[in-house]
Amino acid sequence: MSLTGTEVKSLRLGRAHLKDSYARIKKGEVFVYQMHISPYPFAYYDNHDPLRPRKLLLHKYEIRKLYGKVNEKGYTLVPLRVYFKDGKAKMSLALARGKHNVDKRETIRRRDQQRELDRARKNY
Repeated sequence: MSLTGTEVKSLRLGRAHLKDSYARIKKGEVFVYQMHISPYPFAYYDNHDPLRPRKLLLHKYEIRKLYGKVNEKGYTLVPLRVYFKDGKAKMSLALARGKHNVDKRETIRRRDQQRELDRARKNY
């Protein structure tokens, strides 16, 4: 990942949130959007923007492989975790496919059944 100094310090404090974040390939480069890294609390000036797009440093063959999957099969790049290895900040990505309406209905049906079971247990 390509980060500024205050972003790295804030990451080391564990102040990153990956909720609702996603990655996109733009002009042969991979960027992560909506990844929130809180401002570093001890910086007096020149703090970073918490939601700025961050560039991921990948090899060209990795980008080409991901690009093929994302464009042909309709997958999305989703960041799973951020970690440090040999002093460098790294991110693990996953290829994910969104749910179809049939899958959503099934999830809602299961949730309703579970809710009814919980009510029955509570009243029993």
